[in-house]
Amino acid sequence: MKAIIIDDEKRARRILRTIIEEECLEISTLFEAENLVDGVAIIKAEQPNLVFLDIEMPNHSGLQILEFFKNEVINFQIIFTTAYGHYAIEAFKLSAIDYLLKPIDVIEMKAAILKASTQIKEHFIKDKLITLERNFEQLALNKIALEVPKGIRFVSHEDILFFEADGAYTKVHLQNGKTELICKTLKHFTEQLSNKSLFYKPHRSFLINLKYMNEITKKDGLQVIMSNNKSIPIARERKEEFMHIINTVF
Repeated sequence: MKAIIIDDEKRARRILRTIIEEECLEISTLFEAENLVDGVAIIKAEQPNLVFLDIEMPNHSGLQILEFFKNEVINFQIIFTTAYGHYAIEAFKLSAIDYLLKPIDVIEMKAAILKASTQIKEHFIKDKLITLERNFEQLALNKIALEVPKGIRFVSHEDILFFEADGAYTKVHLQNGKTELICKTLKHFTEQLSNKSLFYKPHRSFLINLKYMNEITKKDGLQVIMSNNKSIPIARERKEEFMHIINTVF
């Protein structure tokens, strides 16, 4: 059986290759690619039976693989390798597509390969991938992905008090009192949540959840007191717009 590992992280590819070569003798040929475009080229040229596919990669997500096989038969099985947490795992289960959580567990990998090898002759992978995409879209409707050191944490919009700029990073203040430091700029989250009326940017350094405002005070200029007692300044140029929103919404 031939297989390919598609993952932008060299270390992740090396670890998975080592496990496969030591534990999975049924895989005789193993290719590698560091992005989806190169991976698809190898798939079309070499026709592997099994694809180990990371989801979070630069330029193209692993979920976009269908875009490269629109009018072609997909005759290989996919096992997603992912750092996603609990919520995303439900998306995999509902779509009946196999996944391996990073760090990879040898026993789970063997089971996934065995399952895939029995399904290689089936031709339902496109339907499963479409279902998986829809599940992730549904997941994204009410949750936001936060790339934390141990992986990716999905957090409900309802659980976010506010975002605070910290240089090239963003502090995400949560309802449970915890704060996550994310390696994304505030602009990233502002654009991502631009169509969510719950969130408003009253100042260049803050994006707040209007649901968790406790008080508006004129002390030291106009400020919002959030439910955790944090004072958020309202920029002078945003004052009129902000008060209009308050009068309209509340």
